[in-house]
Amino acid sequence: MFFDDTDLERTMKIRVMIAKPGLDGHDRGAKYIARALRDAGMEVIYTGIRQTPEQIVNAAIQEDVDVVGLSLLSGAHNFLFPKVAELFKENGKDDILLFGGGVIPDEDIDFLKSKGFKAIFTPGTSAQEVIDYIKESMKNE
Repeated sequence: MFFDDTDLERTMKIRVMIAKPGLDGHDRGAKYIARALRDAGMEVIYTGIRQTPEQIVNAAIQEDVDVVGLSLLSGAHNFLFPKVAELFKENGKDDILLFGGGVIPDEDIDFLKSKGFKAIFTPGTSAQEVIDYIKESMKNE
């Protein structure tokens, strides 16, 4: 049977997990992005606040997600984001698309990308930009 990309898009939803690592309890942005991704047709799992890197990786593996987005405002991104990426690699899941967001200084973005995060979204990024980034990235997988 022949089907085009629109048929495929309808039958294969992108599975995204949004997580808040560490002690950061501010989740408005993460919930906003989670809703926007859901409204864009993606299947979204939101883990809630104060998750350990191990909890995030275990949940992502159990949920068989394609994409993991981490949100952090506490300043611990240079420790927590790489730890999550390292645990995915240790579990043979380094094919999961990782992105981050939050209050992250420009000078830290290259470091985070070198650790496995494909994109870092900072304050002021539109939800549509995140949606487009994920959809475009998943087309290339």
